[in-house]
This record gives sequence, structure tokens and C-alpha cells, in this order.
Amino acid sequence: MLRLALRARPARPAWTSMSLPPAMRGVRSMFIQTEPTPNPDSLKFLPGKPVLEAGARDFRQPREAQVSPLAKKLFQLEGVSGVFLSTDFVTVSKKEEVDWLTLKPQVFAAIMDFYAEGLPVVNADDVAEEDSLTIREGDSEVVEMIKELLDLRIRPSVQEDGGDIKYHGFDEETGVVLLEMQGSCSGCPSSSVTLKSGIENMLMHYIPEVKEVKSVDMSIEE
Repeated sequence: MLRLALRARPARPAWTSMSLPPAMRGVRSMFIQTEPTPNPDSLKFLPGKPVLEAGARDFRQPREAQVSPLAKKLFQLEGVSGVFLSTDFVTVSKKEEVDWLTLKPQVFAAIMDFYAEGLPVVNADDVAEEDSLTIREGDSEVVEMIKELLDLRIRPSVQEDGGDIKYHGFDEETGVVLLEMQGSCSGCPSSSVTLKSGIENMLMHYIPEVKEVKSVDMSIEE
């Protein structure tokens, strides 16, 4: 899934795109690009317009999406199982039994309708949580190194694949780092390989105190 610098990157399929159908031309103008992700059940949509001003939001249940008019609209589509928002893209995840051939045009239409309505992506009264990779006062030197490595070396590759990574903690006694994979990386068939062969190996290589990386699945905890 995650194509870190530890291994060669395979060639990506060409991007696909969709503009407005003839009946809607003249009503609004928008050109949306899509990019495949390593997860066959997730697709990355690039609207060519800002999505979030900063950070990311991961919605895995319709009830979570009430704070985001865009995510709420996407969850109204039958077959959508997750919505991930970043600064310039939206990753939509579908149920396994749903075909992209049917769902993708509906996602295009929902995103275009949303931007035409001029609604905020996230409600103004919603307070976004602080980026988990932000170095905070009180972080140990090891935690600072972990966050810096995740942010500078690993996060860009994860975001390129339509997801993100969230830091949940480091146990100094056991050397275990707890991470949550978001967006297309959540539930991806190769996510366990990403954690062990990619992220874990890199953290252990540069930070001897790290002995293992474990995944935190917040959707299960909820």
C-alpha cells in the first residue's frame, strides 16, 4: 500500500477526470480529477478547489459526518462507507459489494452540487483537533523524533495514496508506537504490510528505542 522510499514506486495509472454533463453546462463549471489508491475500495477525488484549510478529517460513520456538509452529502449516497477530507482532495471509500462504475458518477455529482451550493466544508462551530504529529511541550526527545520522521518521511507517501496517519502514543517501556491509518489506508488489504514492512522498519532503523509499531482501529473501538 504505502510506497515508501525503501522500495521502488510502480508506475501509476493515468488520472481520470470528469466535467459537467451537457445538461448542466452553463449552470456551473468544475473539473474533477480522480486518482486510484492502493485500496480498491477507495478512490481519491481532486476537485481543483480547496477542501480543508489545514489538516485532515476522517469520517467512518454517517453520524460523524454531521459536522461536515460535504461528508454528509457523500454519505447520503448508497454504498459509501467512509469519507476522508484533506487540504486538496477527498477520498471516498465504498462497500465491497458496490461497483465504482455505478458509484463514481454519483460522487462526482455530489461534489459538484456541494461546491455550487457554497456551503462550508466543515461547520464553522466545529473545532478541529490538533494535528497528532505536532510536537508538544513535554514530548520526550524520542517522541519528537518519531513525530518528525512520521511527518516528514512517511506522511507524504500516505497522503499521496489518499490517506493520512495519526499518532496515538509511544510506550517507552515496551518500545511500541501506536498509529492509526486513515482514509484509503484504513481497511486497505495491504495496510498491515505498510505498517510492518514500511513504517515499522523505517522507525526502527532511525530510532533504536522503537521496537514495534501497532495499529489502532478507532472504528472498532467506537
